[in-house]
Amino acid sequence: MIDSRAAFHALHRAGRPLLLPNAWDHASATALAARGHPAIGTTSLGVAATTGRPDGAAATAGETLALARRLAGLPVLLSVDVEGGFSDDPAEVAAYVADLAGLGVVGINLEDGRPDGTLADPECVADKIAAVKAAVPDLFVNARTDTWWLAVADPLPQALARARAYRAAGADGIFVPGTVDDATLRVLTERVDAPVNALYQPGGPGLTELGRAGVARVSTGSLLFRAALGAALDAADAVRLGRPTTSSGLPSYAEVQALVPPPAAD
Repeated sequence: MIDSRAAFHALHRAGRPLLLPNAWDHASATALAARGHPAIGTTSLGVAATTGRPDGAAATAGETLALARRLAGLPVLLSVDVEGGFSDDPAEVAAYVADLAGLGVVGINLEDGRPDGTLADPECVADKIAAVKAAVPDLFVNARTDTWWLAVADPLPQALARARAYRAAGADGIFVPGTVDDATLRVLTERVDAPVNALYQPGGPGLTELGRAGVARVSTGSLLFRAALGAALDAADAVRLGRPTTSSGLPSYAEVQALVPPPAAD
């Protein structure tokens, strides 16, 4: 377990970012692992949407834990998106994360955005981080600040201040979704003394460009889930409207079946 967590830490290299694709169920995680990704994360939106629950509302603690349990045996390093920890009680957050760690999870993503669209008090978030690190010291805590995501005024100074507070509490990485501006990312990577995680945005800079800005990790967030949903809708519309469809690039029935382990013998 310790070796796995150390290996995950080592994948975060400024200038040579880890691409962390985000899965939402067993099939997507297994398929990504089969494509050679050494580590995957989960997407809270995908987990919530596939179970009929809202994202970011602390409504999917059970579903998230159940998914981690299903993914525990995959040959891949797993980081789990736990929203804001599913509680404002640091002890409860730490206990929940300890359960994830017991399944083999090597990292978590913990955010400071609140369901009402405001930012949580940084001291409250720092207390959660400190409690988690006390419970599972070698777990990679990726502290996400939503200063850009929620379009607050002067996001850069707030992000830097929160990054300092979260690092002081023990966070191992800082996630700043919502900005892929090169100049801004360079300020963040130069002034944050931890691996900086950026969110890939369609049409934005790729891994090479983000690496040049000093980013150490690039997540896909909910992109893959939304892309899959969009492709399903396009295919359904094509069939309904009589437009041609193609099987190019689609996994076969047998390939999807192969993602599921055979039942255990009695």
